[in-house]
Amino acid sequence: MIFKTANLTLRPWSEDDAECLYHFAKNPNVGPIAGWPPHESVEDSLNIIKTVFAKKETYAIVKDGVPIGCVGLLFHPDTNHWWGEGAVELGYWIAEEHWGNGYAAEASKAIIDHAFEDLEISQIYASYRTENVRSKRVLEKLGFEYYAEMTNENYLHEFFTEVALKLEK
Repeated sequence: MIFKTANLTLRPWSEDDAECLYHFAKNPNVGPIAGWPPHESVEDSLNIIKTVFAKKETYAIVKDGVPIGCVGLLFHPDTNHWWGEGAVELGYWIAEEHWGNGYAAEASKAIIDHAFEDLEISQIYASYRTENVRSKRVLEKLGFEYYAEMTNENYLHEFFTEVALKLEK
């Protein structure tokens, strides 16, 4: 599927996006705050496209023909273990060069509408690291409400605090 918003196109990732993805995803200010390591090579980015970004309901956020981020819904068992079976989790990231333009909220709103209207999902969860105030603002704009605070472990086996939020249809 392809979704169009006022400023963006959401479309499936392509292997041709690997170099562009690497350009943005190698930035240490992007991945770690979202819970994943910076990409180390174009091949690393290509592997992510073929595996993680190939999952259903995962889309490239495209601005002026360039993929500048990702948005998607994660389904059990790929969701945070806190949600349980049948849960759906919203995830997103935007390249640092495009922060502050409202693109994460705009892309997420399109996916949320799709989830509620087309996929008949009634609850969506999302979480952010306590220090990620940008992500907190995105979720508040979208109407998510506090669900719980939890401790989680990152890819470096370091523990951190996350705030979980929930949005109901």
